[in-house]
Amino acid sequence: MIAIADSGSTKTDWVILDNNKNELFRTNTIGFNPYHIKSDAINEEMNKNEELKKVASQITNVYFYGAGCSADFLKQIVKDGFVDFFTNADVLIDHDLLAACYAVYRGKPAIVCILGTGSNACYFDGEKVSEATPSLAYILGDEGSGNHMGKKLLHAYFSKKMPKHLADKFTETYNLTISELNVNVYQKPLANAYLASFSKFVHEHKEEPFFQNLVYDCMREFFDNQVLPHSEARFSEVNFIGSVAHYYEEIIRAAAAEMHLEVGQIVRKPIDNVVEYHKKYILSK
Repeated sequence: MIAIADSGSTKTDWVILDNNKNELFRTNTIGFNPYHIKSDAINEEMNKNEELKKVASQITNVYFYGAGCSADFLKQIVKDGFVDFFTNADVLIDHDLLAACYAVYRGKPAIVCILGTGSNACYFDGEKVSEATPSLAYILGDEGSGNHMGKKLLHAYFSKKMPKHLADKFTETYNLTISELNVNVYQKPLANAYLASFSKFVHEHKEEPFFQNLVYDCMREFFDNQVLPHSEARFSEVNFIGSVAHYYEEIIRAAAAEMHLEVGQIVRKPIDNVVEYHKKYILSK
């Protein structure tokens, strides 16, 4: 059996194939971003999934692509979390950017972007992934992401720059104090997912001019900081994966047009395309 997984900071999509590349089942676990979770916690979470537990010893190959899995020492954190679970498997751990590239590859080079809980961008020529700038993660980077929108929303709310009717709705919905916010951001784990959770409020009121401008500014920052540093951006299609990209497609295309960039595909959930790429290019070898 073969396991293919695409993992963001919040959730992991798993697809299990038999040795003839036929899908047996799919399931979900939490996201395994090594910046925010340790190896032993990964193993504990895997053991909570009964479907995966039943077949773990029968799986011979694991292809896992995850947020935060860039440097070798970060990949090793995730791999160490799997070794006692997938006891008979060769485990490959790689960056979610590579899975994103697989998901939107159509035979020609392109800029590939992730917009979900976090954000990232690269250039994919069909074989090699290259990044013009490093990912600065949820504190210093993640422009255009759910985390970025959450931070901007919270800053506007607590600095009293949010229109009163929206601030009143936010208070009614969350009743959030600055003390509670600081505890969740600075003392509890998964601060990035916590901050991104407030982007739901942005989406629920996305027709409001205040939030349209907020999202537009986030997307401009994303293009400025993560796309335009690639010299290829001016003559290559810019493709996206992720829930944020899906929900704000119109704004993304408007911001890109203003900056003379060509947006191609926007794929909400890459797992199906990633599986098909493996069947065609990797498992057929």
